[in-house]
Amino acid sequence: MDCRSDLTLTDLRPPEPSIRPVQWADIPRLAEMIAALAAHHGDTPALDRATLRRDVLGDAPWITVLVAESDGALVGYAALLPLAQLQAGARGMDLHHLYVESGWRGRGLGRRLIEAAKAQAAGRGCGYLTVGTDPANHAAQAVYPCCGFEVQASPGPRFRMSLKPETAVA
Repeated sequence: MDCRSDLTLTDLRPPEPSIRPVQWADIPRLAEMIAALAAHHGDTPALDRATLRRDVLGDAPWITVLVAESDGALVGYAALLPLAQLQAGARGMDLHHLYVESGWRGRGLGRRLIEAAKAQAAGRGCGYLTVGTDPANHAAQAVYPCCGFEVQASPGPRFRMSLKPETAVA
């Protein structure tokens, strides 16, 4: 009996992830990855699945989400929010979240998600893409310029006001 195998180590790796828009069936796994990113930054997630569904797939989606899928499992995502510079007539998008599962980090998937985010923004008529990092996230601060982002000076103080959202009347 010949026990040789023509398999190589690359044959044993999961297939290269595909990147696509989020779908309804992705919501539970997407919620888990959002919670993992929040925990990584020391935040406590308060997002529930119903709100996530509303915001990414509802009648008027607020957030564009692209997911990376390998062999039927989600392994990363990019979340984009719309921006504008009204006085310039310019549309943009903010790469609000970029997440890659730990086993997939360092393999180019983050860069592929950034490229997909760029294509999504350009396809929606956007002239720019922004991203921010935690001040202590030096690794991300080193990667983004390599992906084509330019370091921006802080635009100045920003302010926030809490609101009580209105509920829809049935």
